[in-house]
Amino acid sequence: MEFWPEFLASSTGKEFVAGGLGGTAGIISGYPLDTLRVMQQNSFNTASAFSILRNVLANEGPTALYRGMAAPLASVTFQNAMVFQIYAILSRAFSSSDLVNDPPSYKGVALGGFCSGAIQSMLLSPVELVKIRVQLQNTGKSKKGPMGVAKNIWKMEGLGGIYRGVGITMLRDAPAHGLYFWTYEYAREKLHPGCRRSGEESLNTMLVSGGLAGVVSWVLSYPLDVIKTRLQAQTPSTQKYRGILDCLRKSVREEGYEVLWRGLGTAVTRAFVVNGAIFSAYEITLRCLFDK
Repeated sequence: MEFWPEFLASSTGKEFVAGGLGGTAGIISGYPLDTLRVMQQNSFNTASAFSILRNVLANEGPTALYRGMAAPLASVTFQNAMVFQIYAILSRAFSSSDLVNDPPSYKGVALGGFCSGAIQSMLLSPVELVKIRVQLQNTGKSKKGPMGVAKNIWKMEGLGGIYRGVGITMLRDAPAHGLYFWTYEYAREKLHPGCRRSGEESLNTMLVSGGLAGVVSWVLSYPLDVIKTRLQAQTPSTQKYRGILDCLRKSVREEGYEVLWRGLGTAVTRAFVVNGAIFSAYEITLRCLFDK
């Protein structure tokens, strides 16, 4: 039986199951590195990831690295499933080939990824806002969980506060997802020629291709992610930036252009681990579901 997970969009929701499991695997495997990345991005000094890690472990313990994980975990099944399902459909719709047995063209892959990234930004932005606020809470008895932080944002800032940073999230995610899926398809075909048609690549090919896709997309979008973190980290009482361009100008003026790449090493390491896990879990789950 030939197998093409990129475009076998099933009405039984198998892509939702596979995408959700893939996203969950990615969140669990990379969340501590994500916490370090957010702390580096919002820091006004040049502390390394290792020094921040030592400080967090010494003062709060290892559980602090998972602070705020409940928010993305609560939504990651639907979010990731939606992205992979939309991508599966649109990559075929935009493909230059009409033959059902052909994998989507690289153009279709890039356009499908671009559109899926833009759509998922509407769901992802509030989740990342809550996650960032939880991750950046100071130590003390007043720390709130994701639900407490979300309720506080709604009470103090309203709907606009919940969707603070949605514009920059879309600017980050749409092109990044196009490159993300294109890199994965291109890399796995280079590592295992013919696998896009046969679906016979090894686990190592999935891990490496997924990891490379994550790294490439993050390098492209990282300066936008730094700006997004700073915009979403501020509250009405601590507001410093009036918008995307104002945040860019002030951050560069005060800290130099290197601020736009602060924490990139942590993000790239996390991206390789997370996206290798995501694509591997997704592909393996689809194989198990379609083989039944």
